[in-house]
Amino acid sequence: MQNPGEDARSPGRKTLISSPDQSDDLISNLTPNAMAIALFGTGLLGGAIASRLLEGGQELWVWNRTAERCQSLIQAGARTAPTAQEVAEQADWLVTVLSDGPSTEALLLGELDQQLAGRGVIQVATIAPEQSQALAAGVAERGGRYLEAPVLGSKPEALVGRLQLMAGGEPEVFAAAEPLLKQLSEAPRHLGPVGSAMACKLALNQLIASLTHAFSLSLHLVQRSGVDVESFMEILRGSALYAPTFDKKLERELQGDYGNPNFPTAHLRKDLALFLEASQAAGLNGEGLEGLLQLLQRSSDAGLDGLDYCALHALTAGHGAGKAPH
Repeated sequence: MQNPGEDARSPGRKTLISSPDQSDDLISNLTPNAMAIALFGTGLLGGAIASRLLEGGQELWVWNRTAERCQSLIQAGARTAPTAQEVAEQADWLVTVLSDGPSTEALLLGELDQQLAGRGVIQVATIAPEQSQALAAGVAERGGRYLEAPVLGSKPEALVGRLQLMAGGEPEVFAAAEPLLKQLSEAPRHLGPVGSAMACKLALNQLIASLTHAFSLSLHLVQRSGVDVESFMEILRGSALYAPTFDKKLERELQGDYGNPNFPTAHLRKDLALFLEASQAAGLNGEGLEGLLQLLQRSSDAGLDGLDYCALHALTAGHGAGKAPH
């Protein structure tokens, strides 16, 4: 077994093209056969994606700024190296699952500046469409190819390959990446150029925020008015107003139990802010959501940032809040 950091490329793997002028050759080299993948960011979602890829028999290299977060993956068969650069050099595809746009830019266009030539980048984090477009331009300038691939779903869906994955980028890059993407999603969708998938993801995450907020307020009012919660839910379930997420989060909200998050409150706040920026750039009026963003900005002081996003329920409780969330 090789030591971390040693070149583990299969002897038969083609040498990757390093010239940005040879994009067609680059795509032809990014074939599904004997692909090596480097995944950066092994947090909640990234770790689950890595586990899924290992189950599929992929040659996987992992890296995280907190090295301890890679240990369980290494025990499961992943490999690592001391630096992000060394990890990237082992792979054909670089998959980034970081927390936001600035950290992704710092990694790709900073630390991996010399490793992008001839490699494909799959960027999973939810970031602003214009941030994604800037990353695509930067990767192309360095001789790589870029695909944005945000997902709807989190750890449970990633572990079984049932994420809803939306992609933005050149069709040929999507086609080259599709065998890899199908390990994570039953039906990955190519929505258009870079930026389109991020716009779609922000639109979906805005609905997460708005639906959670609306249901939370209604649930509080029902309870404080002495109405039986199950009677309220039966009426709601039988109406066109119902959304499955209401039942999914109901027990958590009734118990004030927001631990073991699949999607933390801090990420919901970040994505709602990005949605408002994107909607403003598109000429839309998002004033109705500004109050919700202001409410979510209180989650840090309330100790809710690392808890499940339905901890928003603790913020809508207002002056009638009961026991502290956990």
